[in-house]
Amino acid sequence: MKNIAALMLISSIALVSCKKETTKITKVDPKTGKTITVEVPADSAAKVAENPAIKDSAGIYTQTFKLEKGKTYPLTTYQRDVKTMTDPAGKSINGTSESTDEMTFTVNDIKGNVYDLTLNLIAKRNSQTADGKTLVVDTKQPIPKQDDLKMIWNINRALTGNKLNMKMDNKGNVISITGFDAVYTKVANAVGTLVKDANQKASVVASLKESFNEKVLKDQFSKNLTIMPKKGVKVGDKWTHAENADPSGQIKVTSNYVLKSVGNGIAEISVTGGIPKKTEKKAQGPITHSMSSELEQNGTIKFDQSTGWITNQNIDVKTTQIETISDGKQSQSMKSISNSTVMVNPSSK
Repeated sequence: MKNIAALMLISSIALVSCKKETTKITKVDPKTGKTITVEVPADSAAKVAENPAIKDSAGIYTQTFKLEKGKTYPLTTYQRDVKTMTDPAGKSINGTSESTDEMTFTVNDIKGNVYDLTLNLIAKRNSQTADGKTLVVDTKQPIPKQDDLKMIWNINRALTGNKLNMKMDNKGNVISITGFDAVYTKVANAVGTLVKDANQKASVVASLKESFNEKVLKDQFSKNLTIMPKKGVKVGDKWTHAENADPSGQIKVTSNYVLKSVGNGIAEISVTGGIPKKTEKKAQGPITHSMSSELEQNGTIKFDQSTGWITNQNIDVKTTQIETISDGKQSQSMKSISNSTVMVNPSSK
């Protein structure tokens, strides 16, 4: 009996010693893009805590990327615009548009500080609602019955289901994106099923090349993936970025960023700014034509601290434009207000 008791005691001690301590951490679910809480071995959590992608040195945080080979990371962009136009008589017309671009990045290999990624173009969806009617073009759905939507669906369907190769370093600098020619060929073939005129077909492909190319995607990813300054910032620090809002460069959109917090596995950044109100006037005889416009933005961006990848962005943008014609005695105005929501990896819509 004593031997059995001793064996049972030894067995229980062995079980206790083999049981590893765990702790809860927050991370990005690569399938959904949502922030989730999971239990991991305490020593694994300690490693993340010791060397996260977004880390501080003397209170100054810098952003890098620590992606895992074989893992897939989501980047779905969603935008909803609600536009209201009011005529001089006070009558209003409303319209709503939505667009979704779904893509993911799979890490094929890591050489030094450079990631070899496959950019998967998964799906596109666009919708327009006005006068109680909604028109939808969705690559996950069958081709629309309306003739004027068939071309858009064919182009979008040809764009999706493709893969591009991208190389990016661990600081978020996109080195190269290749594989566009195969996509252009696929789109040209899709357009060819609806358009027989060679010039019209070439025009569609040329237009695509202007909006879907290496430079455009590099700019898009640099805006979405890396926000924090290279030199680093402290919690509460503010920094500003300006970009052209028109081809001439005379009008600029200013984004003011503040690192709100870093904790629980998430770095949160607030965004404000926009385009200050600007009025232009032109006179021709007794008639004066004036145009005023302004843009305001407000929202937050969140990054996964362990990987550096964006988990969520939710920014509201309001654009107001007023056009007025006056003869000095009376005036008429047309007002346009657009309320937009711009999201990345939205958890819900």
